[in-house]
Amino acid sequence: MQLFYHPTLDSSIKQFVFPPEESKHIARVLRKSEGDIVHITNGKGYLFEAEILVPDQKRCKVNIISERKSIPKRYILHMAVAPTKMNDRFEWFLEKATEIGVDEITPIICDHSERQTVKMERMERVLQSAMKQSLQTVLPKLNEAISFKEFMAVENTGLKFIAHCDEGEKMELKRRVIADRDTTIMIGPEGDFSKDEIDAAKAKGFIPISLGNNRLRTETAAIVACTTVNVINS
Repeated sequence: MQLFYHPTLDSSIKQFVFPPEESKHIARVLRKSEGDIVHITNGKGYLFEAEILVPDQKRCKVNIISERKSIPKRYILHMAVAPTKMNDRFEWFLEKATEIGVDEITPIICDHSERQTVKMERMERVLQSAMKQSLQTVLPKLNEAISFKEFMAVENTGLKFIAHCDEGEKMELKRRVIADRDTTIMIGPEGDFSKDEIDAAKAKGFIPISLGNNRLRTETAAIVACTTVNVINS
């Protein structure tokens, strides 16, 4: 199944026209014809089935023939991750986390962060592409990048964890995750969280956790965390 994304699609729309780029992909690359079926999501949990009326390469027109809403997850996974020095590594995290099933992502700028800015538009495209590729109908929420201090002012409900490499008492994440509970996990930059940041997070109720004995890159640690939560909730 080939999945397309149209964020403004809802139950009130019966016909619509794909933008030129997707029209070209449908008519020229996929060689779809009049009467063929395509599938579309609005990223809000709905899957629409549509019949092609006009397979034009610039204005492919379709008729919505059915819709289905996915069953909501029992928990929300929020990953607060420091952007990596290399953009492609953070984009890799976004792609794989979407495939695994992350719900919300907040890039956080920390004391040891080497990258202070992120390209939100590009990151959104990565998420959309990963959602379509993995045939999911919910687009993860991507928040604007904020400082560690600003993130500490945000009220996060449910289980709250911070993964860091500093010495101290920590338990493996897999032993602290509880099924069906909203979960927020903080992953620091290549230079790790500073001691002040770790202390601030603990003061806000974040529990220090370990992701295993090996020292992991930021993006790898984030994926291990996502996978662990997904497995516990499977």
